[in-house]
Amino acid sequence: MFVTPAFAQDAAAPATGGFADILIQLMPIVLLVVIFWLLIFRPQQKRLKAQQAMLSAIRRGDTVVTTGGIVGKVTKAVDGEDLEVEISQGVKVKLVRGMVADVRSKAEPVNDNKPA
Repeated sequence: MFVTPAFAQDAAAPATGGFADILIQLMPIVLLVVIFWLLIFRPQQKRLKAQQAMLSAIRRGDTVVTTGGIVGKVTKAVDGEDLEVEISQGVKVKLVRGMVADVRSKAEPVNDNKPA
């Protein structure tokens, strides 16, 4: 008789909940996922595609920079395989195509089958 019921204990309070409340609680998480996708994942995928295109376009005569910082000229390039790079006069090394960091200058493909 001296104790009044608390508002949380009020039997007449309407029951809330359901799909709308769950959607409101998940909205910030969904928004963060969309922001991460647009700002981080999409540009990363674009850079990866550009890197793959650069590696597949390496031809003989191109000047390349390896991931170790060595600059050399491609003397032999077979699709999907190793490259042969001349890093100094008479010094040729085999290099995995994926270890090329940059192509400095593109050369026109050399045609060895020219009639003499």
